[in-house]
Amino acid sequence: MTKPAAPKRRLPTSPFKAPAAPAPEDFAVGDQVTHDVYGLGRVIGIEAGIAALVDFGSSRTRILSPYAKMTKL
Repeated sequence: MTKPAAPKRRLPTSPFKAPAAPAPEDFAVGDQVTHDVYGLGRVIGIEAGIAALVDFGSSRTRILSPYAKMTKL
């Protein structure tokens, strides 16, 4: 059994630019979303640039930015 390769470190003195992180998605109240862990839901509240409150039917969860596991449908 082998371990997966670790991501390569970027040295601060490297002449190559660091890869740009993707911009977080903008969500609005009422948007339907899907989350990798919680499933389908609807945005019921927004905290500007900090978090989104999402109703997943069985629970309401506060998802923090950058919303890596959540996408808009």
